[in-house]
Amino acid sequence: MEISNTYLNAAVQLLGALGLLIYGMRIMSDALQKMAGPQLRHILARMTTNRVTGMLTGMLVTCAVQSSSATTVMTVSFVSAGLLTLAQAISVIMGANIGTTLTAWIMSLGYNVDLTSVVYPSFMLGIVLIYMKRHRYVGDFLFGTAFMFLSLVMLSATGKSMDLEHNADVVSFFASFDTSSHLTILAFLAIGTLITCIVQSSAAVMAITILLCSTGVLPIYLGIALVMGENIGTTATANLVALGANTQARRAALAHLLFNVFGVIWVLVAFYPFVNMVCAIVGYDPSVGGQTAKLPVVLAMFHTCFNVVNTAVLIWMVPQMERVVCWLLPEKQEAKEEREMFRLQYIQSNLVQTPEIAVLQAQKETAVFGQRVGDMFGMVRTLFQETDPKDFAELFSQIEREEDMSDKIEMEIARYLEQVSDGHLSDETKQKIRQMMREISELESIGDACYKLARTLERKQESGKVFTSHQTEQLQALMLLCDQALMQMNTVMHGHRSDHDIRETFRIENDINQLRLRLKSENVSAVNDHEYDYAVGTLYVDLINELEKLGDYVVNVVEARFGK
Repeated sequence: MEISNTYLNAAVQLLGALGLLIYGMRIMSDALQKMAGPQLRHILARMTTNRVTGMLTGMLVTCAVQSSSATTVMTVSFVSAGLLTLAQAISVIMGANIGTTLTAWIMSLGYNVDLTSVVYPSFMLGIVLIYMKRHRYVGDFLFGTAFMFLSLVMLSATGKSMDLEHNADVVSFFASFDTSSHLTILAFLAIGTLITCIVQSSAAVMAITILLCSTGVLPIYLGIALVMGENIGTTATANLVALGANTQARRAALAHLLFNVFGVIWVLVAFYPFVNMVCAIVGYDPSVGGQTAKLPVVLAMFHTCFNVVNTAVLIWMVPQMERVVCWLLPEKQEAKEEREMFRLQYIQSNLVQTPEIAVLQAQKETAVFGQRVGDMFGMVRTLFQETDPKDFAELFSQIEREEDMSDKIEMEIARYLEQVSDGHLSDETKQKIRQMMREISELESIGDACYKLARTLERKQESGKVFTSHQTEQLQALMLLCDQALMQMNTVMHGHRSDHDIRETFRIENDINQLRLRLKSENVSAVNDHEYDYAVGTLYVDLINELEKLGDYVVNVVEARFGK
């Protein structure tokens, strides 16, 4: 009973240490992403000009954030947002697999070096920085690092206290597996994959493997089989995240899975020679006992060699991988009715990982929203010139549907930004969210203005009133100015604000205001001179006023984009 209680306590300590490890790595990774969010975004978007730079980018970013899952999910999000091509994403994912090997080396260090002298000062300094607020993300990073190292210390101590190497039952259980059989290797590979899929943390599985190997009860061949399974299981995170995303994002996640599966296959073919080569590099002989201190290093070295060699082979086959995943996940030919249904292009709520990525996706979606209301105004210009009653009715119905869609788009983007706002945000990110909230509100107002213009044109048609040639020319001139304002707005929204001049928008708005004042003054004189009746003049002025309001909304969008 005393022995069973000892092992029960050890098991509880082991689970607690693993939970602390996962929590610590999560805090550390999130803090790093918040500290370097904009930089990570620009690095991933710009430093992927070819497959080699893409691979190096993925490796460096993963080393920085200490999470291949974070890098991969980030990459899948960028593919979904149209910032990275599929080929660029595949090379970044390859680099992320190399970068994640740093975690294994940190863990092997934790089992061979006493880290307690680092843990407690990190906790103290971290809490001080968190309360200083200005450096709270640095404090979060130190806190996460301290938790991670503390968990490694706890795991090492728990492993020693369990004294598994002297437990005959445990030793005989693992000794009963034939390490020279590929079936045994496949069984442990499957176990490693399953556990990683369940706990959603390759670091936790690596920690368990190092613990079992370092006590001497788990043969190195079986430990390496678990590590290979962990490489496959870690792809589950990105694939789960991509389930609700677009086809390109799902393809990027699938490429991650295929990359690791291919690596596992070739390692299985040359399993024993490859493992023996890795052992020789470390100076470990599997046939000789008493070298448990080297086993964590062997596992870390295998993890590194596996991913480096796999990347070295597949980096030249990116186009082929791209064709394979495109063949496995073909683009669906959606029916016309489905394409016309409301659906955001870049925002998928399940892809919210860090505020920076979320803001980037919302910016892309807002730009699409701007293009959509610009196209809606193009329909209004066409409606103004339409004379066939049937075509007029169809186009008016289309504008009516677009106005309804603009309301829904505004609400969806706003809901998404509110969801992002629930997290801990930097002041810069908060400001971006406020600006976008204002942008989408003004864009929806442009949609409303387009619909009101259409309603006025509908009233004109129903009443049978006709504008004079002068009125038609002047309204077309005013609409042209509004169209120029919308095009300038969309140019600003699709580019970086530093590349544009807000004065161009103000110039067009001034022209709109000047023309409106002149036309309203001319209208008063024309009605008084009986050039046309008061009802026609009223319709004319209603269109002029609504076009001027539309111009004001455009200015508001541009000002929000520039942070004015």
